[in-house]
This record gives sequence, structure tokens and C-alpha cells, in this order.
Amino acid sequence: MVHTHVVRVLAQANCPRASNKLLTSIVKEKLRDTPNFKPREIADEIKRDFGIELKYSQAWRGIEAAKEELQGSYKEAYNQLPWLCEKLVEKNPGSVATLITREDLSFHRLFVAFHASLHGFQNGCRPLLFLDSLTLKSKYPSELLTATALDGNDGIFPVAFAIVNVVNDDGWYWFLEQLKSAFSRIQRITFVADRQMGLRQSISSIFGNSYHGYCLHRLTEDLKEGLKGQYPQEVLRMIIAHFYDAAYATTVDGFKKCVGSIENISQEACEWVLQSEPEHWANALFEGSRYNHIRSDIGGPFYSWVTELPTLPIVQIIDSMHGKMMELIYNCRVDSDQWSTRLIPSLEDKLQKQIIGASSLQVLFAPSNCFEVRDGLSAINVVDIDRWDCSCREWQITGFPCLHAVAVLQRIGRNIYDCCSKYFMTEAFQLTYSESINSIPMADRPVHKESSPVQVHPPRLCCPSGPPKKRRIRSKGMVKRPLHCSRCKGAGHNRATCHIQS
Repeated sequence: MVHTHVVRVLAQANCPRASNKLLTSIVKEKLRDTPNFKPREIADEIKRDFGIELKYSQAWRGIEAAKEELQGSYKEAYNQLPWLCEKLVEKNPGSVATLITREDLSFHRLFVAFHASLHGFQNGCRPLLFLDSLTLKSKYPSELLTATALDGNDGIFPVAFAIVNVVNDDGWYWFLEQLKSAFSRIQRITFVADRQMGLRQSISSIFGNSYHGYCLHRLTEDLKEGLKGQYPQEVLRMIIAHFYDAAYATTVDGFKKCVGSIENISQEACEWVLQSEPEHWANALFEGSRYNHIRSDIGGPFYSWVTELPTLPIVQIIDSMHGKMMELIYNCRVDSDQWSTRLIPSLEDKLQKQIIGASSLQVLFAPSNCFEVRDGLSAINVVDIDRWDCSCREWQITGFPCLHAVAVLQRIGRNIYDCCSKYFMTEAFQLTYSESINSIPMADRPVHKESSPVQVHPPRLCCPSGPPKKRRIRSKGMVKRPLHCSRCKGAGHNRATCHIQS
């Protein structure tokens, strides 16, 4: 710990420059409380607290040195990955940790899937996976690929993640290959992801019997880009609102009505919507089961966990995510152990409200277990109990009985719980979180290169590390701006060399 009075004595003795060791000690203490301090902020604080003047480059180097003392070497962290993968599988049997390096032994890719996540997804979650990516805060180029699911309470459940140098088609193909190999059994999965051609081809190639729902958020961004500058913001917002309505519409007639509203505003926007393969994003046309979830950027825990982290070495990033996943699974298990309802509590409340609301509907018998449900004089919906089907299509899309189905089930004395998707049951939720993620002894990791059995180097930097250089190099052939004097207004000289004296 650096004592304030010692540093101030040094400053008062006309010694404004601090040694690198002393500077690192000061910065280290400040980073303990505020890990995301910027060099300029550090320099300002040190000047205010200790009277020491620092250049930006000095503050930057002080931060880098302090971070390495606090967190370990960013470079050496890659050399610890083989040990981490080994321990991850050793402490969590059934897990998968795959590390890929290039020919020069530099880091290329890392895939991680804990047994608890794989078991929870395949035994308690809906067969629905959301694929997304985000950039990691790291000294070296690092991108995070994620596959997340939903538990019965629509809580985000992490299934697998990978760290790669760059997000591209080849990286996604490799990620999906690893994911398929990690599953203990093959099932038909609905993926919600970007519609980029490479990802689309990877899903159909690796999971041939699955479905691909396009991410509505990404489609919206593409639509905005296509209409950029053509309409006022208010008009653009109306188009986007109708676009969302079209995506969530449960019937074909409802979808066509929303598209018609877009056409009344913009023929170009309407054509874009119809050419964007709505069978991959519109509820009314999609053949798979998305349970009314049509965005891949669902704000899952991976995003919040990673964005809240300061810049860390790669092993600490992985360890942090491992700790968060371990905590999430434990907390959800403890909470669900207190539940006494057959359905998860939130859906139990929804069902009780629907039972009350369904009492005002009129049910008419029809042949073959089909029923007409009337709401007033005009609204008529047909319910097929055996097929879990209602003409409003809400039951089919969500897996949870709509108001019309509840009215029929109540009328004929059928058990409503037997007509709810198994994924909404408390039992399924508890299965999702039934397996634990065990801790890894990070204190035992090798800290020196010589102690690592396998050598792994960090990936190549895309640009030089450190603060940006301000020096500019004038291009060859570039014409220099002629000098003009602000005193005499003449050309070829400036005020300093002007022959006219003031």
C-alpha cells in the first residue's frame, strides 16, 4: 500500500516524476476499486491526490503493469488454457472443452459446454436454441459465440459457448459441429439466429432435421438500412411497428393485414418484407416451434456477464462465466425446490386468470371433439382438443392453452394441466437445474511458461497495443497547404516571419 504522505513529500521536494514501481503500486490500488479506469482519469486522480504529473503514455503503461500484477499476464493466460480444459472436464465429468491452435501454436478456438448445461437443455428445456455473438474486452482479438435456451419460466439457460478470433461462417460451422457432438442424443431443434447465408447453411448442414427462425431484431436493422434517408423517423417507426405486428401475428389473415398496412405506407418496404423469407420469421408461416420467441439477442446472461467484466486475461474471462453459470444453476434449483404447484408459479397464475375469463365464453359441441367457442355475437373460434389446436393458433404457437381451449376443457371436465406443454411443468424446470457445475481450483493453474505441458501462444494482434500514435506521415505527392500571413494577408510566409512589423 502506498502511503499518501510519502508521495506528497516527494512531490514537494521538486521530484514530480515517480518511479515505475511506485506508479504501478498507486495505480494498482485505484484499479482495485474501479477496474475500468481510463488512462486520462488515472492521470487526473494521481495529480489531484499526489501532485504528480503524468503523461497519457505513462498512465497507460502504469495501468498495464498494474493489471498484470493484479490479474496475471494476458499472454501467459493462453498458455494456461490446456490446464483449464483438463480441469474443467475432470471436475465436471461429461463436460466438453475443446481447444484448437494454429500451426504456430497460437490460439484459434475454444469450445466449452458443461455437463449440467447439456443435461438441463436436453431434459428440461424446450428444443429451442438462440445463437448470438459479442465482442470480448480483451488485449487480443476475441469474440464470444453463444448458444442459449429457455427454461419453463422463460429464464435464459446457458448451454454452450466458444471463444474465437473472429466471427465468420467457418467459425459458426465449427461451433455447431462441436455443439452437435456434445449432445447425448439427436433431437429436432429450432434455432433462432441471424439469416446470414453461412450460418443458414451451417444449421441446415449439421442439424438437417431442424428449423431456422430468423432473428427479428437483425431483420429490423436490415430493413432500417434499406429505407435509410427515404422517410421521416415517425413514418419509419410506423413501418417497423407493423413489421413486428406481422411477425407476431398468429394467423395468415392477421399476417396479410399487417403487410397490407406496410404497403399503404411504402411499396418498397412491403416488397422488402415479402422478399425476406417470412416463412422463417413470421409466426403465421413458420413450420417449427419457437414458442413465440423470434429474437436471438434475447438479453441473456452471457451478455450481462461479459459486458460487466473489466478487460481480463482469457482464463479469467472463462472462470468468471463458469462462476456465474454455477451460481445461476444453484439459485434456480433452490428457488424451484420451494414450488408446490404442478405448473411453474407464473403460468399457474396465468391459468387461474384464464379460467376466470373463460367463464364468459359460450361453448358449442361439434363432432370429433371439435368445439365452437363464441365470444359475443361475431367472434367464433374452433377448438380441436385431441390435436391441441385452436383457430386462433395461440395454443399451437405457445404450447399453453389459449382462452378458448380453457373454456372447452372446463366445459367437458378435462384436466387442463394435461393439455399444457411438459416444458412448463415444475418437474421439467427442476430437471433443467438438477445437475450442478463444480468449481475449478484456479489457484493451482500453472503461472510460468515452463510449467505448462503444452505451449499455446496468444493470437496475433490486429493492431499495435498501447495508446494510438499521434504522429502523421504525409502521403507522397500530397500538395502542401500554402502559407498565409494573418498580419499582412500575404502568401508564402506566416506571422512569425512577416517583414511588416506591428
